[in-house]
Amino acid sequence: MLSSIKRFLHDEEGATAIEYGIIAGLISIAIVGVLSGSDGLGTKLSNVFNTIKNQLAAIT
Repeated sequence: MLSSIKRFLHDEEGATAIEYGIIAGLISIAIVGVLSGSDGLGTKLSNVFNTIKNQLAAIT
């Protein structure tokens, strides 16, 4: 019984999975922060594609 408790306390597989989950969550929060907002990258890309769309529509 004592050996199984020691083995459980030294097992780090679950901790590694949790750490990867936390890292993935932080990365996703950073991506949302960069892409959102009125001055974010997402808005700037949208403006670029709208400009291209309007210029192509004016040509045809």
